[in-house]
Amino acid sequence: MIDKQEAIRGRFEQVSLALTNPEVVSDNKQFSKYSKEYRQLEKIVKAYKAYTDLLDAIAFNKEVLESGDEEMRELAKAETESLAEQKDEAEANIRNLLIPKDPQDERNAILEIRGGTGGDEAALFAGDLLRMYLRFCENRGYKVAVMSETAGSAGGYKEVVLEVNGDDVYGTLKFESGVHRVQRVPATEASGRVHTSAATVAVLPEADEVDVEIRDADIKMDTFRSSGAGGQHVNKTESAVRLTHIPTGTVVECQEGRSQHSNRDIAMKMLRTRIWEVAVRKHEDAIAAQRKSLVSTGDRSAKIRTYNYPQGRVTDHRIGMTVYNLDAFMNGDIQDMIQALQFAENAEKMKQGH
Repeated sequence: MIDKQEAIRGRFEQVSLALTNPEVVSDNKQFSKYSKEYRQLEKIVKAYKAYTDLLDAIAFNKEVLESGDEEMRELAKAETESLAEQKDEAEANIRNLLIPKDPQDERNAILEIRGGTGGDEAALFAGDLLRMYLRFCENRGYKVAVMSETAGSAGGYKEVVLEVNGDDVYGTLKFESGVHRVQRVPATEASGRVHTSAATVAVLPEADEVDVEIRDADIKMDTFRSSGAGGQHVNKTESAVRLTHIPTGTVVECQEGRSQHSNRDIAMKMLRTRIWEVAVRKHEDAIAAQRKSLVSTGDRSAKIRTYNYPQGRVTDHRIGMTVYNLDAFMNGDIQDMIQALQFAENAEKMKQGH
């Protein structure tokens, strides 16, 4: 572990130096790449510094126990157990930080929420999930932009697509992919019976232009008028855009922007991500098959979580975790669940030795 740490510290110093280079600073792509690497390495370097400080404190305590006066020995004895616990925690933390990360984890993400079985109630639940993720992203300092939305007839959303930008967005949100099931009395239900409905969430790592090359000749573009609830924001012109990628048959639509040009840019981003997703899913499925992973991010048809309103609980079926803070959870307090899923994935990686 020490050899690895020395190599990491050496690389950290190189990256720190690169970030002061005017050529790197003036190149947005280079600067962004080095900044991300700097933040990743900094976590490990800081954790290792804290660990070596603990080792020094333990060594000092040992000396005191062997040769100090009575009062000092009593103090050292009282500290020894606490320091040993801290050392174990620090070692576990470093091991966790040293697990190779999926290179996709650092990417921004496209988050898609769709109302599933359950009609109006499913659309309302999709709206609740949207609010939950918006609150969570706000708390994390992520930037969110709506790329596409289709409102439900009684409120909520039939479908909404978000672009989420920030640090480690995909690595944080990827385990949200799957079927989210809700059990509650719908507002429309007069007899007070509990209904079960569902919404599907898909989280995709956002593709860069360098990841997917799409030729103009392979794209068919149609324009149409934006639809909406009426009022001043509905365009009278054909600014909404539908793009069809002819080789794969992939279709995306966008009508969120105020102009045809901005809608085409957003639609191209969605199209690149959808096409690239096929390759990413193959990569994730291969990893999941290798690990027989419980927390696979590939299967969107899998029921991953149940939100039970009468009992105020949320259960994640992959790791068997139940929390009884449904109100706070729906207000974006989902960090503990996400960390538990990340921990489960890391435990699997460690078991497999990678």
